[in-house]
Formats: sequence, structure tokens, C-alpha cells
Amino acid sequence: MIYREITKEFERLLPHFRVLVITGPRQSGKTTLSKAYFSSYTYFNMEDTRIREQIAAAPKAFLEQYAAKGIVIDEAQQYPALFSDIQVIADAHPDYRFVLTGSSNFTLIRNITQSLAGRVALFTLLPLSLAELKDKIAADTDTLLFNGGFPAVWANGTPAYDVCRNYYNTYVERDVRNLINVKNLSKFQTFIRLCAGRVGCEFNASALSNETGVSAPTINEWVSILEASYVLFRLQPFYKNIGKRLVKMPKIYFYDTAMVCFLAGIENAQQLATHPLRGGIFENMAVLEFIKQRYNAGKDANLFFYRDKSQREVDIVQDLGNKYHAYEVKSAKAFHPGFLDNLKYLKNILGDSLVRTQVIYDGETDIPTDENGMVNFRNHLKFKNN
Repeated sequence: MIYREITKEFERLLPHFRVLVITGPRQSGKTTLSKAYFSSYTYFNMEDTRIREQIAAAPKAFLEQYAAKGIVIDEAQQYPALFSDIQVIADAHPDYRFVLTGSSNFTLIRNITQSLAGRVALFTLLPLSLAELKDKIAADTDTLLFNGGFPAVWANGTPAYDVCRNYYNTYVERDVRNLINVKNLSKFQTFIRLCAGRVGCEFNASALSNETGVSAPTINEWVSILEASYVLFRLQPFYKNIGKRLVKMPKIYFYDTAMVCFLAGIENAQQLATHPLRGGIFENMAVLEFIKQRYNAGKDANLFFYRDKSQREVDIVQDLGNKYHAYEVKSAKAFHPGFLDNLKYLKNILGDSLVRTQVIYDGETDIPTDENGMVNFRNHLKFKNN
């Protein structure tokens, strides 16, 4: 098993919360991690109909039988009626412990807020970060982008294309499509592949509506469900009262770069090397690494991007309260002084509140500049945790 950094937060918060909830994409390692870290707990998977039938006969008695020594309930959103009983037992027995996992953030969070508010420590486990892959980081950049972070690829050697193909066919097209009641599968397939083709670009529901033949409200609904299902996410634009005409549309990224490659029809790392989407996929990886670092540290995401009407853009703006860090992401392997231009532009706008500006690029060495420098993405993203 590959070590997961989020376990440090489990250790910190377990004495203070009776219920731990682990959400995240399917295949991100929630089951493996919960079984390994909570090995003394009794494990149940709610996707097993026999388990659900067993619980239905006497749910409270079932929980009380196991919770004293700890219980892991995998895919807990499959049995929402259980949450009220967990609340009653957790309140009555402060020393009992429950671990709930789920891959549907919408369903799981809705039941938590209804029944377990104030009793829960919530974690988000995404696919493997570069820090967690440090023993395998010698792989070239195209291989890292193509393989993504699904544990099955790195721990079991399963080809990334096969992992994503099965993930898409058995989960995205089945579970997600049923959740949003898609009547025309071909339009949904076109939509999600168009999203992959726009990775790192602004999300325009009207444009996607024109290309897919479905309404803009339907496009927004589909994106919201895919976000709640940890397939993709939108990065919001940076808004501050800085006297500039800023764009309002978010940018779109995926929770794993391997899935982008699959949806874009990229079948191996060699194809990726010359693919027109390589820059967007590289940017996706960088943005995702910052988010993984935040989640693994038990913090919420704090990222935005900057773009104004004159097309001045900075890929990542990190909000740290009253201070900011800004990063340009470049997939180029060679330095160019122009990479710093937009960072200098943003520095002039934000002044002393912008305390760090760096370019993250695909070169081999760190390059000092008059600002904070250009940094090799491996050195920067593997170990940096703001």
C-alpha cells in the first residue's frame, strides 16, 4: 500500500470526533485506506445488498454491536436511513467510533448535514499526489500526466487507459448518467469529451449547449453532478476590488489527468508528448496538486485564477487570508523571460499583498530571477504545502 498523507489528519482529529467521513472519487483509495488505517474496525460495504438487508432488520442493534470497537461503513450514501441511527448512538456513546466513506459528495453531504452536523470530521481523498508518488517520481512528465494518480495504476501496475476506460463505462456512464436521468447518451458522451477538450479553459455553458444540442441549464446541471461525483471541477476567477474588468467564467479541470487523456482519445504517453492538449493537461496537474496538498492537510481549497478583459492571465492565485501567492504554469522545458510578464503585471495590481510569484515549468532545474524564480514542477509540487 502506498502511504497516504491524509492519515496524519486522521490521527490528529480521531480523538475529537466520533464520526470520520472520507469522500472522494471512486478508485481513489478510500476503501484500501480505511481498511488499512482502521484495521481494528469492523468493515461493511453498503453496495452489498445482503449487508443492507441484514441492517434493515434492526439497524440500531447492528450498529451498537460493532461500534464499540469501531466500524467502517463503505459507500455509506447507499443506505441513508442509517445516518439517524448513527447520530443517536454517537450521542449516547462518546467512545464509539464510526468511519463513513462515499464517492457521491452530493448524497453523502446532504445526509450528513441533516443528521450528523457538528459530529463529523470531513476528509476528501483524491488520487495520489506527487508527494505520495515520490518513490516513483523518476517517470518522465508525459508518463506522469498519462498515468494520473489512480492507485491501481501505480500500486498494481494496471494500465492507466484500462483503469479509465472501466471507470468511465461502469461509473460515469452508468451511475452518474442515471443520477441526472440522461435520456440521450450520445449527447452526454459528446458533452463530457468536449469538457476534456476544454481542460484549462473557461467553462462556457452556452457554447457547450450549441455544440451538444442540449440547453444551457442542462449543461450546468450535468457539470454540477460531475463535480459532486468528483469527475471534474471548476476553478473560480479571482475577484477583488482592484479596479479591473475581470472575467466571470470559471475554468474547467478534471480530478485526474489520466481521465482527461482517456476522454481525449490519447492512448499512450508517446501520443501525449505532441498532443495539442498537453499544455492544458500539464496545467490541470499543477492545479490539482495544490488542491491535493490542501485536502491532505485537512484544509479547504483556496485557489483561483486571474484573467481580465485584456486577456492578462495568471493560472493560480492562492488566497492565504490577507496575503496571496501567484503561479504561472508552463509546460515548456526551456526558460523564456516572457513567462514572468503576467506575474509582474499582477504584482503591480496587488502590491505588497502578493508575497510570492513563481513560474512552475517542465524544465530540469530551478532558475533564479528577480522575482521568486522559475521552479521545476517536481521540486515545487512534490513538497510544497501552503
